[in-house]
Amino acid sequence: MTYTVKEVSEMTGIPISTLRYYDKRGLFPFLKRNNLNTRIFSETDIATLQIIECLKNAGMKLEDIKKFSDWAMQGDSTLQQRLEMFYEQEKIVENQIAELKKSLEIICYKINYYEKAVEFGTEKNLFDKNKMPHFAEFCHL
Repeated sequence: MTYTVKEVSEMTGIPISTLRYYDKRGLFPFLKRNNLNTRIFSETDIATLQIIECLKNAGMKLEDIKKFSDWAMQGDSTLQQRLEMFYEQEKIVENQIAELKKSLEIICYKINYYEKAVEFGTEKNLFDKNKMPHFAEFCHL
C-alpha cells in the first residue's frame, strides 16, 4: 500500500512541511515519486518515519539520524558504529529519565502539599519551617 504526503501527515500528526523537510534531508532513502513528482510513501517509508520520530523524541539530532540512515544503507560494515550510536543514545535517554524522575518527585511533593492545604483551608503550619520533608515521603516512585 502507498500513501501521499497528506495521508501520512493525517495518519501520524506530523506536519506535511516536516515530512518534506525530512525527505530533503535524505532521511527517506527509498521514497518514490509518481509521474507528477508527488511523494509516494510505502510501508517501508512509514516504518522509517517511526524510527526517525522515536530517535528524535529520544533527543537525537537530525544530522545523527541521517548518519544512522547512511550507515544502515552501507550495510554490515557499519554495524559496530550503529551499535555504539545506540549505546550513546541509551545513556542520554537514561539521564533524561533520571532528570524527569527528579522533577516528578518535586511535583508529587507539591501536589501533596496543596492537597493538605486545601483540606485544611490554609497552608499555614503545614510543616515545621525548620524541617523540610523529603519529597519521596509523598511520592510513590
